[in-house]
Amino acid sequence: MKKMTGSKIILEALKREKATTVFGYPGGVVLGIFDELYDDKNISLILTRHEQGAVHMADGYARITGDPGVVLVTSGPGATNTVTGIANAYMDSIPMVVFTGQVPTMLIGNDAFQEADIVGITRPCTKYNYLVKDVNDLAYTIKEAFHLARTGRPGPVLIDLPKDITAASCEFKWPDKVEIRSYKPKITGNKPMIRQVAAAINKAKKPVILAGGGVVASEAYAELLEFATLINSPVTTTLMSLGSFPASNQLYMGMPGMHGTYCANMAIQNCDLLIGIGVRFEDRVTGKTSDFAPKAKIIQVDIDPTSIRKNVRVDIPVVGDVKHILKDVNTVLKEEGSKPKWKELQKAWLKQIETWKKEHPLSYHQDTDVIKPQFVVEKLYELSKGQAIITTEVGQNQMWAAQFYKFDKPRHWISSGGLGTMGFGFPAAIGAQMAAPGKLVIDIAGDGSIQMNIQELATAVINKLPVKIAVLNNQYLGMVRQWQELFFEERYSHTFLDSHMIPDFVKLAESYGVVGLRASKPSEVEPLIKEAFKVKKPVLMDFVCDWKEKVYPMVPAGASIDNMLLYEAETKDKKRKVRVVK
Repeated sequence: MKKMTGSKIILEALKREKATTVFGYPGGVVLGIFDELYDDKNISLILTRHEQGAVHMADGYARITGDPGVVLVTSGPGATNTVTGIANAYMDSIPMVVFTGQVPTMLIGNDAFQEADIVGITRPCTKYNYLVKDVNDLAYTIKEAFHLARTGRPGPVLIDLPKDITAASCEFKWPDKVEIRSYKPKITGNKPMIRQVAAAINKAKKPVILAGGGVVASEAYAELLEFATLINSPVTTTLMSLGSFPASNQLYMGMPGMHGTYCANMAIQNCDLLIGIGVRFEDRVTGKTSDFAPKAKIIQVDIDPTSIRKNVRVDIPVVGDVKHILKDVNTVLKEEGSKPKWKELQKAWLKQIETWKKEHPLSYHQDTDVIKPQFVVEKLYELSKGQAIITTEVGQNQMWAAQFYKFDKPRHWISSGGLGTMGFGFPAAIGAQMAAPGKLVIDIAGDGSIQMNIQELATAVINKLPVKIAVLNNQYLGMVRQWQELFFEERYSHTFLDSHMIPDFVKLAESYGVVGLRASKPSEVEPLIKEAFKVKKPVLMDFVCDWKEKVYPMVPAGASIDNMLLYEAETKDKKRKVRVVK
């Protein structure tokens, strides 16, 4: 066996795991690893401008490929700067392996320069983490970390690397497989429970399928489409699952929850069977849990047993991989095919669904003199022919993108769901562009959130990544302002981003070598987008939008999801005065 330093072992292990792209930032205790990267032709390190940006890029890369994103940073502040990104990946079940540098083992606990207990700090927001204390354990630890990151419910795993461990040498031994006695994710579902699912479907007259991020993680798109078509059931997908079921399909109702469609929310509240597939039933979907799906028997399918019954009552729990379970359910249903005539049974239910769609569709009023943000999203959809990978920041821009860009394909939607991380979308777009170099990648952003990681413009330029950024510039922290208007008597406390707080985005873009474009009138939107799409470089599009526009429908906090504020109720001629509390 050949002897290798810990630094060489790390690179060799990455190659064995087919990880060719690493996002990171150098520092003192990881210089040995970076020195090995200097001559390595098989692994590309994307130098970011901030460690948080590196983790979000790895997150975006993982969401496109389905493989773990990889991050390499130094100790102390380098490691602590990753925490937001790690927590974001943990909440959204994104596979990732994060390598952090650490001070030498003999200095751990002595408050050495740039020492931080990153294992302790990240324990609540990682699937697992390691402090490597023996170079002989390093190869197996990396193998195990990738196994944990990508299996079961995916998530981030952190490996903390003391400087002396990366400098030490040992024989390189790569394990053939990983065996963890306490970690055996259940893949196949319990057969009697699958029979119960089929029996409940056979009795249902008003079923609804609620698909979550687990469908994407399991890549169960074909099985979901077959299932929905087979039982003729309407489908709603959570924010994390957009694209897992084609938006153009007649059975699709849109997204449910706080900013979901009227149709999806009403269907959930009136169905007699709710089939939750790879979904956690988190609060933005359920609203007031005691009033959620009050008439329904609830089925929940999830690979993580701790997620089942965590948030809502469940009548039929099924633990296992979504893809496997849907295959088994479809097989059982097809065996019984002619017994329930689903198309006939649910004719009245589907008619009701169509009525709800027509009663209160997603809508807005486009004036001639001011750009509505929904109009920008619709134009992005139209001119990209629905083929772009869309990332978002968090807030109004995120919800308008989810509502008005229609996704027919999986892994074309990247957004921060559970943590709601401002500054996520742009670095995630860079990671997505690295993963899909031939695709059009667009970050739909707000003027507040884009500034949180705007330094990564340099990363896009240096790596010649033609990411497009569409800033919906309404001069406010828009979602917070919306709440202040609706629930705090229009007291806009610290949400107005006046001219002293908002840069000239076009000039800022140009200073980084990015193409900067601006539209101030509706007539300028389409030509600007067409111009941006032609440019084979990063482009920042600044759309000066109506500051008054709000996201509808909206379920107020603590209300049931059929208690919606609707766009039609907006008073068109209401006069608003901007009041800033300083």
